[in-house]
Amino acid sequence: MKCLAVCILSFAWAVKAQQSAYGQCGGTTYTGPTSCVAGYACTSYNPYYYQCVPGKKNTHISVSSTASIKTSTTTSSAVVTTETGYPKTHGLFFNIDGVVEYYAGTNCYWCGFLTADGDVDHVFADIASSGLKIVRVWGFNDVNTIPSTGTVWYQYLASSGSEINTGEYGLQRLDYVVASAEKYDVKLIINFVNNWSDYGGIAAYVAAFGGNSSTWFTDTESQAQYRTYIEAVVSRYTTSSAILSWELANEPRCSGCDVSVIYNWAASTSAYIKSLDPNHMVTMGDEGFGPLPGSDGSYPFTTSAGGYDWQMNLEISTLDFATYHLYPQSWGTSASWGDLWITTHAAACVNASKPCLLEEFGYSDECEAVESGWQSLSLDTTGQAADMFWQYGDVLPSCDCETSQDGNTVYFNTSDWTCFVTDHIEAIDAIYG
Repeated sequence: MKCLAVCILSFAWAVKAQQSAYGQCGGTTYTGPTSCVAGYACTSYNPYYYQCVPGKKNTHISVSSTASIKTSTTTSSAVVTTETGYPKTHGLFFNIDGVVEYYAGTNCYWCGFLTADGDVDHVFADIASSGLKIVRVWGFNDVNTIPSTGTVWYQYLASSGSEINTGEYGLQRLDYVVASAEKYDVKLIINFVNNWSDYGGIAAYVAAFGGNSSTWFTDTESQAQYRTYIEAVVSRYTTSSAILSWELANEPRCSGCDVSVIYNWAASTSAYIKSLDPNHMVTMGDEGFGPLPGSDGSYPFTTSAGGYDWQMNLEISTLDFATYHLYPQSWGTSASWGDLWITTHAAACVNASKPCLLEEFGYSDECEAVESGWQSLSLDTTGQAADMFWQYGDVLPSCDCETSQDGNTVYFNTSDWTCFVTDHIEAIDAIYG
């Protein structure tokens, strides 16, 4: 089947001498078609990669001060913006490269742990070619024992003295991710710590400084080192065009805590990040737990689920937009319940005048049966600015091997990819293209 598709495509190129939508159309050593099919223009991302992208890309509609792009039932008048600069919010949407519209993205937590530059470029070239715009990567990799040379780690945590690794197998790997994102015009969300023990996280701080996962938010030594690390990372990229937002943590939870604990931590930490970098946005990275108007009172809609009140946290002025995640199977709810989760969070974002980002979602079923419905609902619901499926997968050229498969991985150019990405991007372009 693969051979047949390649042969047919090659024949089409020979006849029409035109590249298909989102295909490569130029670059160093490239020898294929250099013109694009109707409606697409050959655009240079860098000297090595040109791509056929929609010819109307520079005239995507945006929101004026008196109009909105999309509501759940109507599309209203809009104007073109030529505003440029760092990514920012624009009403209930994001303004990226001067374009205000609904965006699609993905999660690639492992991107910063790749040790071959070619692998990083391959991943971001594939992502860019698909029309996905936002990629979330882990900006942390904490250890309590320094590993052997060749293993990537960013921060060593110890009560006797911590160390931030700025070497070849340290933050220089994140440097290359940012550089590659700049090259392919992809925007990054970079976070600073994990609630879970994967890649160190809060557990690594606790191992070094004592306490537990709940006291971490107020522990003096832990928070001092956390801020030291934040400064080390943020200071490297304060003028980078690739940063969409800094993120406080991946899925922070504070079991048994009063909701004020995470609120105060988030308010003070986000203000600190803004003091270091006024150019870029800041967000939380939380799952969205807490009571909301219109909810059904199920467990995820309680403060006990995460130890915080998501709606209350919307009040924090130094958090530019809201994040939330969606995993009904892990939370003991149903696939259809996910619709309520999306609409109630979007409504709260409208009330707070902040964009909502469905930052992670996954369900172990056919995309067409569940996730595509969530994507469509998010696209059609006022307050929703973007969605990002968990997680991205690819085949790395250095080893001809697949990246991490955790049960929710969607690999580039597979049948699942068509549903999660190709069809979704086409739906977005039908509105904004």
